[in-house]
Amino acid sequence: MISDYTAAGGLLLLLAFVALGVILVRRLRLLREGGVHVALRRSMDSTGRGWQLGVGRYHSDEFVWYRALSVRSGPDHVIPRLGLEIEDRRQPSTPESYTMPVGSTVLRCRGKAGELELAMDSEALTGFLSWLESAPPGSAWQAVQ
Repeated sequence: MISDYTAAGGLLLLLAFVALGVILVRRLRLLREGGVHVALRRSMDSTGRGWQLGVGRYHSDEFVWYRALSVRSGPDHVIPRLGLEIEDRRQPSTPESYTMPVGSTVLRCRGKAGELELAMDSEALTGFLSWLESAPPGSAWQAVQ
């Protein structure tokens, strides 16, 4: 006979697997729909902490970012193209490189959503810069070369 604790433990384990499955299916769906791996950090910390892995997608005049380990259906952060400025571009420090996609470049950005940093590999960076440059005539954006 199975005890109540064993049954409860089995149910919790089953729920954990279902949640993990939902997260994995969501991430694969985002990547298949044109998403790119991007790490995001909102706090400008000199210790290299605060990075979160996720998937970014271009949605019209917004770059939407979904946290990798989240079951939330909507984006966790929305970055509007209008008014977005790239203030700095740098290579990640050694401690930072463990928390972002391999071969990443870090962009320090400022816009309507405030200041943040994005880390992405060279292919994603090329796409991001192309998206910024393809802004409609009359809109302003700036980049550090």
